Amino acid sequence: MKLSIEGIADRQSWESKGYKLPGFDISELKKNTDEAPEWVHFGAGNIFRAYHARLAQELIEQGIMKTGIVVAEGFDYEIIDKAYKPFDNLSILAILKSDGKVEKQVLASVASSVKLDTAVADDFAYLKKAFENRSLQLATFTITEKGYSLKSADGNYTKAVSQDMADGPEKPVSYIGKVSALLYYRYVAGKYPIAMVSTDNCSHNGEKLFAAIHDFAVKWTENGKADKGFLEYVENPSTVSFPWSMIDKITPRPDDSVKDMIAADGVENPEPVVTGFHTYVAPFVNAEESEYLVIEDDFPAGRPALEKAGVIFTDRDTVNNVEKMKVTTCLNPLHTSLAVYGCLLGYTRISEEMKDEDLLKLIKTVGYVEGLPVVVNPGVINPSEFIDTVVGKRLPNPFMPDTPQRIACDTSQKLPIRFGETIKSYIADPSRNASDLNAIPLVLAGWLRYVKGIDDKGEVFECSPDPRLSEISEKIASLEFGKELDREQVKTVLLPILKDETIFATDLEKAGLSDKVIDYFIGEMSGAGQVRKTLHEALF
Repeated sequence: MKLSIEGIADRQSWESKGYKLPGFDISELKKNTDEAPEWVHFGAGNIFRAYHARLAQELIEQGIMKTGIVVAEGFDYEIIDKAYKPFDNLSILAILKSDGKVEKQVLASVASSVKLDTAVADDFAYLKKAFENRSLQLATFTITEKGYSLKSADGNYTKAVSQDMADGPEKPVSYIGKVSALLYYRYVAGKYPIAMVSTDNCSHNGEKLFAAIHDFAVKWTENGKADKGFLEYVENPSTVSFPWSMIDKITPRPDDSVKDMIAADGVENPEPVVTGFHTYVAPFVNAEESEYLVIEDDFPAGRPALEKAGVIFTDRDTVNNVEKMKVTTCLNPLHTSLAVYGCLLGYTRISEEMKDEDLLKLIKTVGYVEGLPVVVNPGVINPSEFIDTVVGKRLPNPFMPDTPQRIACDTSQKLPIRFGETIKSYIADPSRNASDLNAIPLVLAGWLRYVKGIDDKGEVFECSPDPRLSEISEKIASLEFGKELDREQVKTVLLPILKDETIFATDLEKAGLSDKVIDYFIGEMSGAGQVRKTLHEALF
């Protein structure tokens, strides 16, 4: 069984193994897309393949969409070379259900896969032609929050961005520079409307995308590299809109158990490969069953009827409230809590952590007890029911190969939103007292303990990548594991960190939480087994 257009023509072989195959003419879909594209997506990674591509396929199967998606990868070009081209742009989607069942489907909604690279002339010309076509309605993005950043840590534009801003839209090399150039070509072709839709998992994602493209429009029009009207085109929501969205679907890297299952079915060459940028790609993608996508309904050129595939369309305020509900209360804080303590306690699967009485109590306290009372109910999704699904179905799913090590990446960047916002809500509410919080400071102490890179057995482990890891590690280096720590010394070392609003979104000393964090940290540092002991005693 070969994953190719020719290979899936042998429908009996595939369907006898439980695969749902496309029920439409793939060649006709590509022809329609080439002639009149409607949807371009930037970011060819696993979340796109597991979610956006499946949504499109559902609409194509229903006869609602006659075109597919043009997917462009602008960072790791090996994804196109290794996960798309060899398989005729087909993917196997394995939905891993909590009851142990696996739903297998061959996706064929990607009509074309290209590299977002001006040096790859044919690919960029194809994208340019798509953006110049009036038929194009939307461009969606999953390029991670970092993808929208134009500046280095020093606050200045990166070298590539500065060069692109000086040179204009002719041959940009930076990611947003290339996207902005395509948008400029659309403007020149006829000032055609379009929605530029970030579906990345970050707050105010549409605002971030607008700000990045707007910077290019300003610079190019200022220095005469673009027509003056381009800036007005970008700033006018009736021509270019930047809807906000909230996306939620766990899509871990390709898992060996899924590879083995697909191989046992007889599918050729299912092995994942690792690119030069350490991206794990395969002809398949594995994902959980649960999914949420809420989008601000602002599409000046029209849009696919994605609500018929389960997408929720609403206004910007509601999107913002849904996003805040998820990232500050109902999912992301629970994830980070499990990541920090999972690494310390030696877990390698989130689902296994959910069998741990202490960790289950921790995330229930973080979510239900401390977060839920101050979250805003967005109306379109019930917060309590959302947590019920997370705790009762999503995180315990034994067939989801998600790891605390993956989730622990960039924790310093996540803490302000995932915990700081709840703390700020307590501070702002005169009827509440932030110092009453218990589980949240326990997680924050756990993170500082995690940064030491020593697990609860006293063994060294490698912390996940984090831009502030070395900085924080150096600051707490004098606090030795397994030694009796002087509280005043610990306070002297930790207090400047705990007062850093760039990490916690608020001054934890002023919030009345620094002493709790310090005491929990001292307990967890006192020796082997003390993370478990401190965790249990704090919760029960």
